[in-house]
Amino acid sequence: MVLAFAGVDLIPNGFLLLHIAIILLMIFILNRTFFRPINRVLESREKTKKTHLTEAEEILLNAKRKKEAYEAEMLKARNEGYKLIESIRKETLANIQDRIERAKSEITKQAAAEKASILRQTEKAREELQKEAKELAEKISSGILG
Repeated sequence: MVLAFAGVDLIPNGFLLLHIAIILLMIFILNRTFFRPINRVLESREKTKKTHLTEAEEILLNAKRKKEAYEAEMLKARNEGYKLIESIRKETLANIQDRIERAKSEITKQAAAEKASILRQTEKAREELQKEAKELAEKISSGILG
């Protein structure tokens, strides 16, 4: 089998210009019919992607702001709760201290009253003992003298 090799003719002639014209025409047609629509689709996707990315960033930023506001509100509420608890604790301690002072005062008054009562009873018992001692002494002296 003999291959016929008709070498490549590198001599510029009319066919070369025709080939260049055909290639340029092909580039023009492909740009119009194939690459331009593909580029439009790619640009549209890129715009959509950027839009969605921007929307997602806005949503994340909004969520971050809401989270910070929520945390600030929680901190504020916690601080108010602590202040309320501290206020109630101080009020309760003051109330307890007041009750203790009143109880001490009442106990002191009762103790003074009881002490006075005991002193009166002691004095009364002493007087009765002296009276009985006199009577007994009179009985003894009248029994001896009598």
